[in-house]
Amino acid sequence: MSIQTINQNKDLKGLSLIAAHSHISGLGLDDNLQPREQSSQGMVGQFRARKAAGVILKMVENGSIAGRAVLIAGPPSTGKTAIAMGLSQSLGKDVPFTAIAGSEIFSLELSKTEALTQAFRKSIGVKIKEETELIEGEVVEIQIDRSITGGHKQGKLTIKTTDMETIYELGNKMIDGLTSEKVLAGDVISIDKSSGKITKLGRSFTRSRDYDAMGPDTKFVQCPEGELQTRKTVVHTVSLHEIDVINSRSQGFLALFSGDTGEIRSEVRDQINTKVAEWKEEGKAEIVPGVLFIDEVHMLDIESFSFINRALEDEFAPIVIMATNRGVTKTRGTNYKSPHGLPLDLLDRSIIIQTSSYNEEEIKQIISIRAQEEEVDLHPDALNLLTKIGQETSLRYASNLISVSNQLALKRRSDVVELEDINRSYILFLDSARSVAYLQEFSDQYIDDTGNVNIGGHTSKVEAAPAATASNGDAMDTSA
Repeated sequence: MSIQTINQNKDLKGLSLIAAHSHISGLGLDDNLQPREQSSQGMVGQFRARKAAGVILKMVENGSIAGRAVLIAGPPSTGKTAIAMGLSQSLGKDVPFTAIAGSEIFSLELSKTEALTQAFRKSIGVKIKEETELIEGEVVEIQIDRSITGGHKQGKLTIKTTDMETIYELGNKMIDGLTSEKVLAGDVISIDKSSGKITKLGRSFTRSRDYDAMGPDTKFVQCPEGELQTRKTVVHTVSLHEIDVINSRSQGFLALFSGDTGEIRSEVRDQINTKVAEWKEEGKAEIVPGVLFIDEVHMLDIESFSFINRALEDEFAPIVIMATNRGVTKTRGTNYKSPHGLPLDLLDRSIIIQTSSYNEEEIKQIISIRAQEEEVDLHPDALNLLTKIGQETSLRYASNLISVSNQLALKRRSDVVELEDINRSYILFLDSARSVAYLQEFSDQYIDDTGNVNIGGHTSKVEAAPAATASNGDAMDTSA
């Protein structure tokens, strides 16, 4: 079986949305895996949990951990997802990191086990090494001749190294490639002989005085030495899931972009596993165990937990990091309760990282970081009030008031959020505790679980919807 792979470009330069954890750029650890005292890389507090995550990070980087389960457990708003995101940022782009929510597998048009299998295989990277012939040199001159009708194009490319200079004949494909890359005389380029792909490496130092050709992002490189044609080992990193999709159907690689992968047959995966294992033995490929992060893991059911238990023992298994804010609660799909809503056999397999509530100073630092991320200027008194609100309600509620208060400040034409803006936001938007208190006080004005509601001083009962009927007018049997 020959396996096809595709090298995806995952650059998202145009994406600049501010999310809940967009300020996180790492775990904030020093070289000795010690958490820095001051806020670092967006991380504040949770020193013991961050140190534990740092140990996991080093084990993942060394490839000495796979098929293990880690559970991050703690109350709401204690930075569980932030630690996972920090771990993701610290791993870098070569180590696969897949994040899903526990409830996500129930909303896909796939079986639960297929959805989990795809998530597992997205978290396993394969570094495929191949030798390729490259032409590398500095462009001396590009001549392009177009026909009068504009259809056929031909040209010549003069390219040199420090030792030699050669002229190549150009066809339509190469001319289009040079045009799309905006290659000019003086650029140092690389051409893949097998695919014809052109890569601009930078601008030659000899052209550094050509001010007209320089931009703010211009990169200068030395003119290559020696032969024009060289053999290099190129490494492509793809996930097992990407290989599965490409080889599952003739137009498989298109499904990578549309997301419509469908069910992938186990036979295909078995063949791919065998081939990848062969490549590993021959030194052509290297397995990179990544991380699968399952947030709100208590939303999974007993069947999913059983599948994870089995999948962790597989030869190609990532490290699974789970997060939950539940205490002793019922395991979904069963009638018994267990710690964190996880069955005891999976809990016994997991190493547990505990998070704890933030103190006043840490809440203040986090709110200050969030304000900077959202480009909001907070008055010191407003920051102190938000810190107090975060202590008495929740950190998430206090963080949400930042952007709301900024809108109120802009309405009164102020660039600084003052105390009055925080007060107005606090009055306009309820936190969960005040909302519950309001519901309890005016419970008779809401429909209760028996269908009773007080309307205009009279208690009425909401009737249940009539049973659905079949097309022939007979009532459908819903006893099943």
